[in-house]
Amino acid sequence: MTISLLLAPVALIAASTVSAQTPDVQTEVAAVMADSAAGWNSGDLDRFVAIYADDAVYVTTKGLVRGKAEIAARYRPSFASGSNKRGRLSFQMLAYRTISNVHQLLFARWTLTPADPKAKAETGMTTLLFERRKAGWRIISDHSS
Repeated sequence: MTISLLLAPVALIAASTVSAQTPDVQTEVAAVMADSAAGWNSGDLDRFVAIYADDAVYVTTKGLVRGKAEIAARYRPSFASGSNKRGRLSFQMLAYRTISNVHQLLFARWTLTPADPKAKAETGMTTLLFERRKAGWRIISDHSS
């Protein structure tokens, strides 16, 4: 009994150290979202789609787009001029839901603000399912409207 009483504080200190070293998932997901938006805003298609897993599925009004390569092909016309002609992309993170220790669901609002101040901004909602992979958090399912 004396040994267990002596070990209890050690276990508590160890547990608090591990939890202090565990990265904040929401911060990590927000960081990859910010990097993807920066890719969009700088006209760098590869950087924009780096957030997608190779086997990601993107839901569109016309059906499913499967794989990062097809998702990139879908966006390529917007990047044709070496910049992004659709406007500046930003995200407002609305809610997160932990699905498992390797899956995170993000609900967000996207906004495209055109360079022309007279043009109307586009905005919509997105639901993104992230999976933690060797390369970091990657989107495996994207449903945006």
